[in-house]
Amino acid sequence: MLSSMSAWIMSIAGVICLSVLVELVLPLGQMNKYVKGIFSFIIILVIISPLPKLLKKDFDFSSLFGEEQIEIQDEYLYQINLDKVAEMQKQINKDIEACGYLNVSARIDSDIFASKIEIKAIYVDLSFLSISENALHKDISEVKKDMLSIVTRISKINNERVVFNE
Repeated sequence: MLSSMSAWIMSIAGVICLSVLVELVLPLGQMNKYVKGIFSFIIILVIISPLPKLLKKDFDFSSLFGEEQIEIQDEYLYQINLDKVAEMQKQINKDIEACGYLNVSARIDSDIFASKIEIKAIYVDLSFLSISENALHKDISEVKKDMLSIVTRISKINNERVVFNE
């Protein structure tokens, strides 16, 4: 009991000495005021830290900060993920059209209810594909390679997850 009491008093003295030292080093101004407030809070925590042991109860400091009260807002997460997927689809379609491939639409199949978007597959519809006059005329396999590189660059998924519908 005596050793724990002396350790407690030493920790209080140590924090106070540290706060005085920091106060001497810091210049006057707004920052000094905030540092004093932080050290005052730390001193109070050090002073009350042995109270749970004296009261013979287990005390968990994490319960003070309400970790149980943190909840994920599913509607907000859903909307953010939906916006990300829509923007990614828009960018893919825009880049494909910039290469001279017209009437192509890409659709992303993803799990937007997860905390991080999980793209299952990207379907690229080539049924109405037309190549513009200023684009090079290529074989369909070369066109697919161009589109595949665009889709994988933007979505950062594996080639196997890109499906072409002709």
